[in-house]
Amino acid sequence: MLLSELAACVGGARIASDDPRAAENTQIRGLTADSRFCSPGDLFFCLTGGKTDSHVYAADAEEAGAAAVVCERELALKIPRIVVPDSRRAMGLMAAAFYGRPADRLKIVGVTGTNGKTTTSYMLASVLRRAGKSVAVVGTLGICYGKKQIAPELTTPDPLFLHKIFADMVKSGVEYVVEEVSAHALFYRKDEGIRYAACIFTNLTQDHLDFFGSMEKYGEAKKRLFSPERCPIAMLNGDDPFGREIGRERAASGKKGVQTIFYGLEEPSEVFAVITAEELHGSEFMLNLSDSLCRISLPMTGRHNVYNAMAAAGTAYALGVRTEAIAGGLNEMKPVRGRLEPAGRYRGADIFVDFAHTPDGLEKSLSALREHCLGRLICLFGCGGNRDRSKRAPMGETVAKKADFSVLTSDNPRFEEPTDIIAEIEEGYRRVSERYVVIPERERAIRYAVGLLKKGDILLVAGKGGEDYQEIMGIKYAYNDNAVIREALSRKPPL
Repeated sequence: MLLSELAACVGGARIASDDPRAAENTQIRGLTADSRFCSPGDLFFCLTGGKTDSHVYAADAEEAGAAAVVCERELALKIPRIVVPDSRRAMGLMAAAFYGRPADRLKIVGVTGTNGKTTTSYMLASVLRRAGKSVAVVGTLGICYGKKQIAPELTTPDPLFLHKIFADMVKSGVEYVVEEVSAHALFYRKDEGIRYAACIFTNLTQDHLDFFGSMEKYGEAKKRLFSPERCPIAMLNGDDPFGREIGRERAASGKKGVQTIFYGLEEPSEVFAVITAEELHGSEFMLNLSDSLCRISLPMTGRHNVYNAMAAAGTAYALGVRTEAIAGGLNEMKPVRGRLEPAGRYRGADIFVDFAHTPDGLEKSLSALREHCLGRLICLFGCGGNRDRSKRAPMGETVAKKADFSVLTSDNPRFEEPTDIIAEIEEGYRRVSERYVVIPERERAIRYAVGLLKKGDILLVAGKGGEDYQEIMGIKYAYNDNAVIREALSRKPPL
C-alpha cells in the first residue's frame, strides 16, 4: 500500500521528506509499533502516552529497514515521516485501511464495564450462534472463531493485530464479532477504525484508579464507546447511575437514528426480568424484551448473571434475533471459564472459581453463593501487584463482611512482595473480622482451603479465574486455579 494512501486516512497528517513526491509513492509492506520486530518495508508507529515514548526508537526502526515512520513531532531521519496529531489514533485508522477495512464487513458488538464483560460476551455469542450466525469472540479469554483459538494477551488487542485478525475473520466467513472493550483500550484509542453495530454497558465500579486517578476519568474513558456517531444501538444498565448518565448524554446529542435501550431489575427499563427461582447452579426468570416475552432457565448462578443475560438478550433482540433463539442460546449456556465456574465437590461442599478482582465483583459473587450456602462460606483471594492499590483494603473489608472465613494469598504479585500486598488487604479485613489465615503461596493456600471443607460449605477461589499463568517478577509461570483444585481433590479420600 502507498504511504500517501495511509496518510490520507488521518485528518491533519502530512508527509515530511527531502523528496515529497518519492515519499508519497513509498510502498508499505507491513505495520509495526515495536522496533525490535521491524522488517524491511514496514511502517513504524512512534507512540506516546505509555510507559515510554517510542519516538526514541525511530532510528532503530530505520536501521532495521523501516520504509517510513508515523510520529507526532519531526524526527531527524532519512526515511519519510507521516507527522500526525495523535499517533495512537492514526495507528487504528491506518491499520484498518491497510487490511482493507475488514471491520466494515463485520457486525461488531462492543462490551464494556468494570465487571461482566466476558460472561455477557459469551452469552451474546451463544445466542447469535443459536440464531445461525457465525460468531467470533475477542476478550480476556482470548480470541476464538471457527476452529481457531488465540491465547489471550490483552482484553482488547492492539489495533495492528486486531484489524489483521478482523481481515482473517472476514475470510473465514465470520458475520458477528463480540468484543470486550476495556477502559484502557478506549483511553489509548485502540478501537479507532471501528463502527459498532451495538455496544453494551454492564456497570461501573472501582478499578484501575492507579491508571486513571479518579472514577470520573475512568468513566469518561468508558463513555467514548457510546458516541452516537459510532454506536447506533446502546444497551445500558439502567440500574447503574452511570448507565443512566450515558443515556442522558446520548439523548442530549440530538442525533437521529440511534437507539438507547435500558435493561434492569429495579428501575423502569425496556428490558427486564421477573426472577421465579434461584438455585446454586442456575436461575429461572421471565424475560421481557420490549414486551416480547420468553422464559429463561439460565444454568449460571447469581443475580449478576441475570443482568448479564438481560444485556446479551436485549442486544440480540435489537439486532433482529428472534426470542426463540435468544431463549435457546441462554438456556444452553455452559459456565464461562473462570466466571463463578463450578470447580469440584468435596465432603459435600461446593468449590467455585471466579475472576472477581474488585470489591464489587467479590460482593456480587459472595452474595450469590451466600444465598445457597448451608454451611460456611469460605473465600480464598489476593490482589494483583503493581495495580490499583486503593482497592486492596476495600476488597478485604468486603470479603470480611460476606465470608465466614478467608484464606489471604497471592494473586499476580508482579514486581511487589506478596506479603506487602496481603498486609494492605488485611488493613481492610481487620476492620470487620479476624477470621482469616495468611498463606502467601497460592497452591498451598488452595490445598489448605480444600482441607477445611465440610458438608454444606462453599469455597470461592477468586481473583484469577481462567488465567493459565501467575506473574512473578516479570515472568509468567504456568499456573491455573482449576488445575490446582483438581490436584488437591485427587489427594483427598472421596467423602
